[in-house]
Amino acid sequence: MKTLNETYRLIAKTSAGLEQVLADEIVYLGGEEIELMTRAVAFNGNKALMYKANYQLRTALRILVPLTSFKAADESKLYDGIYDIQWHELIDVHQTFAIDAVVSGGRFTHSQFVAYKAKDAIADQFRNRFGERPSVDTDTPDLRINLHIYDDQVNVSLDSSGDSLHKRGYRFVVDKAPMNEVLAAGLIRLSGWRGERNFMDCMCGSATIPIEAAMLAMKIPAGYFRNDYGFMHWNDFDKALWQQIKEQADSEMCESEIEIIGSDRSAKAIGIAEQNVRFAHLHKDIRLHRLPMDAMNPPEGGGLMLINPPYGERLEEEDLRALYSNIGDNLKQRFKGWEAWVISSDFQALKHIGLKPSKKITVYNGPLECRFACFNIFEGRHKDMKKAAGEGSGHSVLSDN
Repeated sequence: MKTLNETYRLIAKTSAGLEQVLADEIVYLGGEEIELMTRAVAFNGNKALMYKANYQLRTALRILVPLTSFKAADESKLYDGIYDIQWHELIDVHQTFAIDAVVSGGRFTHSQFVAYKAKDAIADQFRNRFGERPSVDTDTPDLRINLHIYDDQVNVSLDSSGDSLHKRGYRFVVDKAPMNEVLAAGLIRLSGWRGERNFMDCMCGSATIPIEAAMLAMKIPAGYFRNDYGFMHWNDFDKALWQQIKEQADSEMCESEIEIIGSDRSAKAIGIAEQNVRFAHLHKDIRLHRLPMDAMNPPEGGGLMLINPPYGERLEEEDLRALYSNIGDNLKQRFKGWEAWVISSDFQALKHIGLKPSKKITVYNGPLECRFACFNIFEGRHKDMKKAAGEGSGHSVLSDN
């Protein structure tokens, strides 16, 4: 395990498209030697920064601590490489472990087989040394081990997070196909919103987006509602340091004066949203309404709208076009002076909004490639809006090919 002030390499995993947002968060926390990777960001830090990263990063899924790397041309070399690691320094026979494996490049083709061989190597080492072995617990292990293999390059890391960091601990119940909390936080940061103006989500579902917006505006740490992390079960867990990190981050929490509003036409969705908002102790900070978008009256002074409409998996094509057309009509008629962001994997449906986006960013919602599009709803005639939107399209963050 690492000493308190020792600086070492850390890897924060994230969703595709959020790498730069995550890197910016890491820099703010004090990370150095930042390196953008595919769905990850590598950086230098110490144990305190590893704790901070788990508690405060909004767009990280896991924080990995690299342990070792080696070449393995076949399963025998893989077994030997894992066996050679001094596992008894990291875990004892009465604790539990689990292995997450990711393979690519063709040398190894089955992640489950790789995990099984690694498990055998660890178990055999303990049996040979101590006559007994730790058990495997895939749900709540004391030590979660991450294996990443590309061709013959094996990277072994310790997962300091345990459960994925998108599991914030505030979501009491969920509706069908809820948005991942890390993606919701990432979209908010990509939009540029930092709590300085009103915020609305008129298709809020279980309220993940409004809750993430409120937490950002009020500087509530991403892990504030969560009680367990992988590093808490490590032999070198520093409880005093962890309490210090938490208290420092919590001391920066503040009130917010802006309006944060969520609405949905579904009574079931709003019922779930109300439970989640109350569970997060944000029922005084987020206003929820059971209303469709065309019945919502936005607060004065403008603001930012962010919505995650259906993509087409649950709607017929004709209904989907009508839905997106209705979104565009409502934006033009009811949200003048607002900035609206829409995420969708249906690129054709997005065109039915009827406004030219000023920005388009590629992100992924699970396996689905999506566009996160910004529409500036200008005051004035529709012709003027189209002209202004067209002039703004040159500032696209990432356009379609």
